[in-house]
Amino acid sequence: MTKITVLGAGFAALRVIRELRRRKVAADITVVAPDDVFTYLPSLIWIPAGLRTGSELMVPLADFFADHRVTFRRASVRGVADGGRTVDTTAGMEHNDALVIASGGRFLRKLPGIENAIVPCEGIDSARAIGDRLAALEGGTIAVGFASNPNEPSAMRGGPMFEFLFGIDTWLRWQGRRDRFRLLFFNPAAQPGARLGPKAVSGLLGEMARRGIATHLGHKLLRFETDKVVTDGGEIPAELILFMPGMTGPAWLDDGALPLSPGGFVQADETCRVAGLERVYVAGDAGSFPGPDWMPKQAHQADLHARAVAANLAAELRGGRPTRRFKPELICIVDTLDSGMLVYRSPKVNFVLPGMRVLHWLKRAFERHFLGSIRRSK
Repeated sequence: MTKITVLGAGFAALRVIRELRRRKVAADITVVAPDDVFTYLPSLIWIPAGLRTGSELMVPLADFFADHRVTFRRASVRGVADGGRTVDTTAGMEHNDALVIASGGRFLRKLPGIENAIVPCEGIDSARAIGDRLAALEGGTIAVGFASNPNEPSAMRGGPMFEFLFGIDTWLRWQGRRDRFRLLFFNPAAQPGARLGPKAVSGLLGEMARRGIATHLGHKLLRFETDKVVTDGGEIPAELILFMPGMTGPAWLDDGALPLSPGGFVQADETCRVAGLERVYVAGDAGSFPGPDWMPKQAHQADLHARAVAANLAAELRGGRPTRRFKPELICIVDTLDSGMLVYRSPKVNFVLPGMRVLHWLKRAFERHFLGSIRRSK
């Protein structure tokens, strides 16, 4: 029987599996990942304020895998060979007739002193650490910022940092402690969040001004120290630093077996097929895809990649050609704990809905729907 290997167990991987089975692909599917637990990363923003706990955002995948007839192999990838037909893992070699790379990306931790900053989206422990640090502080400056991959500027995840920034402001106001703190947003770009569109940039900066959040924009980041952010435009003293570095592909790509983009991601075409290889696809943050420069590194775009991958792989396995192109689309609700601003962007449309309470509840409703669908699986 045809064997498909899926690397990763996140948004893109789960969608590929669902779509392949929905399309009646009867192949053996093996998932290779370090753990068989799914973590809903978009809701990390709510952990510091206690609106979520880590356990609420983690779903064991054993039932999902059983219901979708998937074999799970607990391992980390070390490389690929034979044009993608062989995957070298810490649990041995995995051979396949088709490969889907959905293992996500990783954060660039090259900036000197980055260990002095918390990288919020690294996981639940980082989000908990933010809450613990905030609870222990009696006052001072909280500096929040992000940057991109200099070799691939679109490889960034800035949206969550706006959410952490506004969420901390809201939480401190709820506690009656906001006047003891100085919140500051820093970014090497003069117009942060430009991928969201001009209206979104002005809206975000306007919201910062309305909330009394200072900014330090357009200055190259040099290093972090225990109590400051150092840029070529000056120093920012801070009691707490939250920073999201740019992204690159997983470390195992360094073996050189796959074509890579300048930023270190797997190079794909508009069908999500890896350039020059047969039945090798990539979905989500591990890939670099053709399209507009505003294409996001986010779960929704990973989902759209995954749908194209499943359609094209199913066609190939039945003797056809991959013709399904992924849709570039950005949908983002910038949450503030009690409201949200909606940003939408496609090749033809870009609009922003200002902060509304209903958008916060819409974001919570989608979280509940998504996690429930995994727990129910079928």
